[in-house]
Amino acid sequence: MKLGRDLIKRIKAAPLEGENAHKIYAPPQRPLYSYDEIMAKKPKLAAVNILLYLKNNQWHIPLMVRTANVNDKHSGQISLPGGKKEVSDETFAHTALRETTEELGIIRPYLRLIRSLSPLYIPPSNFYVHTYVSYTKKNPKFTLQESEAQELIELPLSLLLDLPKQPSKILFDKHIEVPVIQYKNYNIWGATSMILYEFSQLLKNM
Repeated sequence: MKLGRDLIKRIKAAPLEGENAHKIYAPPQRPLYSYDEIMAKKPKLAAVNILLYLKNNQWHIPLMVRTANVNDKHSGQISLPGGKKEVSDETFAHTALRETTEELGIIRPYLRLIRSLSPLYIPPSNFYVHTYVSYTKKNPKFTLQESEAQELIELPLSLLLDLPKQPSKILFDKHIEVPVIQYKNYNIWGATSMILYEFSQLLKNM
């Protein structure tokens, strides 16, 4: 898949499936809320970034295994680069790009924003997450922010083109089966898998 101007235009124009895509990889019994109900909960606002980059002539997306932290409900999980919106962030896009540079050590001018995806509410942590897609033509040299990430996962974009609508499931917390995206010995689940599945459907709908 060559990421030229034509493909970027098609990514920008492709329709989003939103909740119809999110629910395929959502944990069981995940509650659904309207936008007004979400805002009434005064959620913490955040943004994440799906960064496309070339490695061995194949497009990849960087994911992170989050550093263990007793104060972080998502510690130890696999996530996209991103984080909470700061007062100094003018937009959610700014948040997504800033967090990417901080957590992965990528030089900001090398990042090019393509578009946003559907926002996603995460009930356990009360985060309302805005997702962006960007790319870099520079071969990135990743330097992980150790306080946020303990391991880098370079996920081939081709994997997303083959995701099943009946995902594999793993037993979580001894009694709950959750849908996962499996890559090597990693199980990607929760908000990250929901976001990646919507992006996979966007690519298929171009």
